[in-house]
Amino acid sequence: MSDEGDDYLDRLRSAREELADARDAVDEVGEARLAAVRDAYREATDLLDRYEGRATGTGDFAAFVEFQEAFVELVEGLDDDLPARDAFEEANDHLDQRRLGEDDFEEARETLRPVADRAALLADRERAEDRYETARRDARKRLRDLDERIDHLERLQRLGEADLDAPVERLRDPIESYDDAVTDAWTEFRREASAREVFRVVEASQAYPLAAFQPLPPDLREYVTTSPAGEESIPTLLEYADYSSSKLSHYVDDPGALRTRVATHRTYLERLDAEPLTVSWPPPSAERLRYRASELVSVVARFAPEAVVAQARRLRRLPDEVDYERLRETALARDELDEAERERLERGAVEAELTAARDERERIEAALSETADA
Repeated sequence: MSDEGDDYLDRLRSAREELADARDAVDEVGEARLAAVRDAYREATDLLDRYEGRATGTGDFAAFVEFQEAFVELVEGLDDDLPARDAFEEANDHLDQRRLGEDDFEEARETLRPVADRAALLADRERAEDRYETARRDARKRLRDLDERIDHLERLQRLGEADLDAPVERLRDPIESYDDAVTDAWTEFRREASAREVFRVVEASQAYPLAAFQPLPPDLREYVTTSPAGEESIPTLLEYADYSSSKLSHYVDDPGALRTRVATHRTYLERLDAEPLTVSWPPPSAERLRYRASELVSVVARFAPEAVVAQARRLRRLPDEVDYERLRETALARDELDEAERERLERGAVEAELTAARDERERIEAALSETADA
């Protein structure tokens, strides 16, 4: 990790120095003057490229004259103090011949090389700016990755301090008992009640975000609410959707509507189970369980027997009845720490990795700060 962190630091500092050098090179000549050099160089090389095939040898004499005149006009129009102006003049002198060959064009290009070097200073600065921004962006991404790693290692350390012998059944038993009871109650309700009744519970749950079912598809909701078929149970509607049109016509007034609404939403109906009403294991934080249990009571009371509602109320009181956070940490540790992680914790490897990650983060933050003035 240290070597990787050093790479980010080296790239940041190198990019900052390169950008400073590139900017100094531009400032030394002047940005406006370099822009004039760049434009003149582009015009000169454009003339060479356009006329090379026509103004050489015994080719197009008119093109030959046109080329020479255009090149002379370009050079004479340059400012006297233009950087590398003498290179333009030297190229023009070389091209001032009665006959030109391809080697003359190549020689002119070679003569203009000092101009190209000056013109490239602006592009060099732009590339240096891009490399600098890329180095900073990569360093910031590395910081985000380190933050995640530090969070993970800190969590491992915290779980490693948990009492693995703590009696987690004081949490697990009431949670599992409630989960089993609410699953059975919802399964029976979904099987026996009309789809319309089930949908009323699903819609009511939307007011309780921590105990909400997936929202109803609007067209399915409208069909179940307004059609006589909505008085049937969900399993019955799903069975109807498999019938042929002729058989289905004996059970519903509009077989096509049922197929369109029910069959197309079969996956939603089949997955409409009690999962949104159950509590995860390992359990959530004490505060979240309190809020969630309160919402569960409000939803479960709409379809389940009072005994199940009472179990949901028990969950709401659970954080106050037991040493909840200590037992939760034990549950998390048992669930999340494998043998390799426990071994790393015992021999201090996690602590060493955490120290290295924090150190690398500090060094990259410092490098970002000291190179921020570019």
